[in-house]
This record gives sequence, structure tokens and C-alpha cells, in this order.
Amino acid sequence: MAGNTILIAGASGIVGRAAVARFNTLSGWRVISVSRRAPDLVGPHEHLALDLSDASACEAASAKFADVTHVVFAALYELPGLVAGWRETAQMETNLAFLSNLMTPLLRVAKRLQHVTLLQGTKAYGAHIAPIKVPARERWPRHQHANFYWLQEDWIRAALKGRDSNFSILRPQVIFGHGLGSPMNMLAAIGAYGALSKARGEPLRWPGGAPYVASGTCANLLARAIEWVCTSPAAANETFNVTNGDVYVWRNLWPAIAKSLGMEEGEPRPMKLSD
Repeated sequence: MAGNTILIAGASGIVGRAAVARFNTLSGWRVISVSRRAPDLVGPHEHLALDLSDASACEAASAKFADVTHVVFAALYELPGLVAGWRETAQMETNLAFLSNLMTPLLRVAKRLQHVTLLQGTKAYGAHIAPIKVPARERWPRHQHANFYWLQEDWIRAALKGRDSNFSILRPQVIFGHGLGSPMNMLAAIGAYGALSKARGEPLRWPGGAPYVASGTCANLLARAIEWVCTSPAAANETFNVTNGDVYVWRNLWPAIAKSLGMEEGEPRPMKLSD
């Protein structure tokens, strides 16, 4: 089959959905979205309902992978408690299994595979272990700690060795975008907190947190970066930080968030939004 066929795993999440939407608009691309439930998008993409934790199901779907030329792996497994789960072996092994379950049959049948995109993030620099130097640089040696990023990266390096294929790694920071039912969608969590507060007749109270400087990544910008690494020879086997370029402190944004929700800002009330 002529042309490019891109398979986007984790298509119902923030990153995967944005990538599907982006490639839907590009000529010369056939798009296959992969996730347990279909992304809430109308477009020419084909959806394959697949549970990446099920190796047998991935194997059974292998015939659909034959024409794939590009893979975007945006699937993610997190444990309850999120940050605490980042240090858990089960979380790391599950994310590796997601990748290997999909890619093992795909690599066997996708003879024209050209490129694989992996998603990492600030944890690559050990930000969840200890304070890091800023700005973080992609050329730094690997931060020595247990992380599913390294498991996936090493697996792909080994799997692509000897093939006429390459990969790229993208490292966004906090990703903002649309993701219906996505547990990683911070905007939805803030919106839900605001809606509940408004329903109780309360102002929007700052829930607390360290006053650290952060950078955001628009999901649409990240999708454009994915397009670039998929098509640029200069991106082969390279790693790139991807952020909007500006910085913010959550506490300083709170008045603007309250205004956008049509609410008054209240006195701070430390809490966990998950509670």
C-alpha cells in the first residue's frame, strides 16, 4: 500500500487524541487510532479497539498492522495516587508490557515501518526524585533511577536494531488539551473542582501546593512536534523537550482561572483535589 500509515496508541488520551486530530488533517496519511474506547473525534481515521495489556488480543490484531509505517506510542498506565505510583515496579512493568505487547507483532508484520515516537516527560530528569537543574537538557546523561521511560526506550532501541527504522523521544511537561474521560487531564480536574465549588455556593479556593515554576505544553503543539519527528531525518534517534516556551506558577494563575469559570476567588484552603 502506497503512502504513510500511522498507528497512534493511546488515542483516547490527551496526547493520542491530539495526534489523531492532527494527522487526520494531513494529506497522504492513513490514520489508525488504537485504544480501548474510540477518541471523541469525527474524521477519516480508523479505530481499532484494543487492550494493550492483552498480549493475545494484540497478536490477534496483527494483520491490521501490516501497512503501518509510523507508530506514536502515547498509551499510559498510572496507579492510584499517581506520584507515589511512579516508584512502583508494577507501574513500570505494565507500561513496558503495553509497548511490547503492541510492538512485538507489529514489528513482525510491518515491513515498511520507518519511525516510532515515544513520549516521556520531566521525570526523565529525576524531577520526582529531587530538585533538578533548570533548564533541563536532553543531552544530559541518563538520570539513574528506576523509570518505565528507560524500560521502553531500551526495548525500542533493541527491537529496532538492524532494521531500517528509527525512533524519537519527546518530553513535554504539563500537557494541556482535550481528553474526554482522561485521568491525566488536569484541566478537567480543575473544571470539576470549580463546578462542585460553584454548586455549593463557594468561591474558587486555592487548594495549595509548592510555588514552583512550571512550563506547560499544549497538546496541539505536541501533535505538531510528533508530525515533525515522524517526517524529519534530523529527528532520527534524538530526544526533544517540548514546551510552550513560557512559564507559570499555579498560585499566580488562580485569579485568572477563577475568572474564566465565572467565580470569585476565595481564601486558600489546602486540600487534595482527588479527595
